[in-house]
Amino acid sequence: MGSIVVTGGSGKAGQAVIRELLQHGHRVLNVDVAPPREALCHFLRADLNDLGQTIDALRDTPGTVDRRRLPLGEADAVIHLAGIPAPGIAAEPTTFQNNLMTTYNLFSAALRLGIRRVVWASSETVFGLPLTRMPPVFAPMTEDHPPAPETGYALAKLLCERMALQMHRWSPETCFVGLRISNIFTEADYAAIPGFQAEPESRQWNLWSWVDSRDVAQACRLALDLPAGGADCFTIAAADTLMPTPSAELMARYFPDVPVSRTLERYGTLLSIAKARAVLGYAPKHTWRTQV
Repeated sequence: MGSIVVTGGSGKAGQAVIRELLQHGHRVLNVDVAPPREALCHFLRADLNDLGQTIDALRDTPGTVDRRRLPLGEADAVIHLAGIPAPGIAAEPTTFQNNLMTTYNLFSAALRLGIRRVVWASSETVFGLPLTRMPPVFAPMTEDHPPAPETGYALAKLLCERMALQMHRWSPETCFVGLRISNIFTEADYAAIPGFQAEPESRQWNLWSWVDSRDVAQACRLALDLPAGGADCFTIAAADTLMPTPSAELMARYFPDVPVSRTLERYGTLLSIAKARAVLGYAPKHTWRTQV
């Protein structure tokens, strides 16, 4: 049990992560530019584009009398989810600059303060999503698949992965765990799934992948306890696709020239989570198949 700062804690994934951490006894501070809809823990407004504000957010953080909101002191770890969450929301140069610089500031602040664990949100987009210019080299796509960023958003995420490697070299005691998170669904988003299934082409762009926000939260919590050091990345997706069609049939129909692993499960994800399962102990619990 420790003091955890969650940046972007007011967002879709952030709220799920905070709930997960509180349920497991952690003390949590939400750092965001916007207040949350539900006050789960103490909230601090900060702009991570400013290095000074970023450093202040990770140390000497205030608390309240609420048992769940004890004074944190200096953070034991940080889960960095803040940033423009997808391409197309803002102008591409704005997205690139914001996501690269806020992550640089967050990593830099962690090193300055001697924080030993940084868990942060990379993205499935580094694989080459949307898969229109280049098809996958193989499927399911593993972390060893050649990166092919197609947007400023994806390029920033890939550069942040490289940044984590170099900053770990500067400060070997700080471990960086990047999570290449798939398209996040909350329970409310499940209602849209039948529409996607009626038009499979609409989800071809990310190999019909998705992930429940509660499983993202599980992955973030597990990454806090990863015993190894270094800087590494893990794909975080649901165990299955969004489609009722077997995964091998989807690949044969839409990507007929792409080699598919013989170990692919019938409805198994085409963004491999094998590494996250083996190293983090990640085991996604949620599927649309029991709710839609």
